[in-house]
Amino acid sequence: MRNDITHDPGEGLSPTLERNIRALVERRRREQRAASSEDKVADAITAFTGSMSFVYLHLAVFGFWIIANLHWLPGIPAWDESFVVLAMVASVEAIFLSTFVLISQNRMTAAAGKRADLDLQISLLAEHELTKVARLLTQIAERLDVKPESERDLKEASQDIAPERVLDKIEETRP
Repeated sequence: MRNDITHDPGEGLSPTLERNIRALVERRRREQRAASSEDKVADAITAFTGSMSFVYLHLAVFGFWIIANLHWLPGIPAWDESFVVLAMVASVEAIFLSTFVLISQNRMTAAAGKRADLDLQISLLAEHELTKVARLLTQIAERLDVKPESERDLKEASQDIAPERVLDKIEETRP
């Protein structure tokens, strides 16, 4: 028999995870509100130009332009028989659209950099806390006279890691 109790959308999520999700959503909202009007316009243009509506609009406008200038529509005089004006319009549009896309990409790159810094800080904090836990476990094992299967692994886990040394080593190994 099926139980028709409505399920909490956050069911299965810890209160800490729910709090973190709310905090991230609120932060994104604050960042969107704090964005300059120029950035908001660039994002809106980029969003529209990346949509199928934009494609359909161009199909209609450019299709009409081409069909009319090929004299396929009776009663509509051609205004750009060589399509030079169409090419110029398309080129200028491409210049502006690529600029708007680059503006939006620059903002996304900056946001990704912030997230990468946050990820690194969280990873370093977790590493530090796990090192403390490993040390505590070692002390407990010694007090209880328990010999771990791999003392070397436990000793290695209880050593602090210098992140700058890790970055230096990574840089040394790059070609």
